[in-house]
Amino acid sequence: MITGFARPVGGNSPPPFCRLARLATLDAAAEAALVEAISRTQIYRPRRDLTVEGRDIASPQLILSGWAARVRILLDGRRQFLNFLLPGDLVGLYHHHRPLAPASIITLTEMTTCVPPAWGKNASLDEAYAVAEALDEAFLLAQIARLGRMNAMERIGDLMLELHERLSMSELTYGSSFDLPITQETLADALGLTAVHVNRMLQAARRAGDLLWSSRSLTIPDPKALARKVGRAPIRVSGR
Repeated sequence: MITGFARPVGGNSPPPFCRLARLATLDAAAEAALVEAISRTQIYRPRRDLTVEGRDIASPQLILSGWAARVRILLDGRRQFLNFLLPGDLVGLYHHHRPLAPASIITLTEMTTCVPPAWGKNASLDEAYAVAEALDEAFLLAQIARLGRMNAMERIGDLMLELHERLSMSELTYGSSFDLPITQETLADALGLTAVHVNRMLQAARRAGDLLWSSRSLTIPDPKALARKVGRAPIRVSGR
């Protein structure tokens, strides 16, 4: 058990509580079910498989800490990261019998997960799960748009704004900054660019005052200005 995830307390709620509570109003039974689920955690080291494309999904998982990514690896070894998975995200929560993984998921950092409360046991949790599922689809659609129509600078800016929005839902941002525990090579594989080109664009973004990447953190000095520059509007899938 990871004691830091034991229970929600005021403003110190763990990321899964923060995110799911943003998606739906959780009742006392839902919170109790989450506390029980989080008491049974599993830890993964970096570069481990959470799912393997085409294989059975043993059970759904709720990410408590750490980063992972959906990835498609081509025959010649090239890889495309389809999207990043962050604390508070759900993995493999499907509603049909014996689901198979549509893509491989690998851990990018050490990761802690638990099996979330089952679908159909609590109405408020079901609502949060449904909105999370819609958001997951929306983020994948945003990735298609990035790869299909945006230039290199727009791709980087749009993704960083998305990550900031998503992490803020789990209260894992610090003003306009957040931890970014990935390499420029990983970012290149997510955006269909070379690592050299990503480095060049990040230097240009720093000179323009749009992005400041320092070690394992990133700062967006003016998120609204960057959003106007790249044409990004926050993703919304619920009227809450």
